[in-house]
Amino acid sequence: MATCPECDAEIEVDEYDVDKGDLISCPDCGSNLEVTGLSPLELDIAGDDDDDDDEEEEEAVVEGEAEDLDIEDEEAEEEEDWDE
Repeated sequence: MATCPECDAEIEVDEYDVDKGDLISCPDCGSNLEVTGLSPLELDIAGDDDDDDDEEEEEAVVEGEAEDLDIEDEEAEEEEDWDE
């Protein structure tokens, strides 16, 4: 037995069926929980890794676009030099 850190509900989990780092859901409140300890069984609220990955991808795209703009500016300057 373990306790949900969000709603304090008793969660029946067999410690032999889970490993450290496994994710489970609280049947009462629906919180995503991570197994942080096995003996005794400990649960913690799981972080939203998916949201963090999406933000990092968005930042990479924005940075990539900025680099593309810098390259275009440099190419435009080079063309101007050739025109003179």
